[in-house]
Amino acid sequence: VQLVESGGGLVQAGGSMRLSCAASGIDFSIYAMAWFRQAPGKEREFVAGISWSGGYSNYADSAKGRFTISRDNTKNTAYLQMNSLAPEDTADYYCAADLWGAGERHIGDYDDWGQGTQVTVSS
Repeated sequence: VQLVESGGGLVQAGGSMRLSCAASGIDFSIYAMAWFRQAPGKEREFVAGISWSGGYSNYADSAKGRFTISRDNTKNTAYLQMNSLAPEDTADYYCAADLWGAGERHIGDYDDWGQGTQVTVSS
């Protein structure tokens, strides 16, 4: 299983960024996908998740109304569209996969992880 994140970088506060997570080695269509993030000195936290079917999505309070998770099963890729970014969104962002999952926020549900992509939001 390989999950590869991309799309991170530096953005000004108020800007937007789209992260991608390309999956290989799995039947992507039966895996829930999620995004987590980890800021320096803090624990990894849930950001957003989407069920294997794409019919259910789940967001952390900090992400609601600003971030949108989606998936394209034809491309084996999950996305996180982030709008109205703020300095507190600065973190390493990780995608994760959960077989037959619902995209819930429990970190222990996810068996497979990417290496992360860094997002820095300047004020």
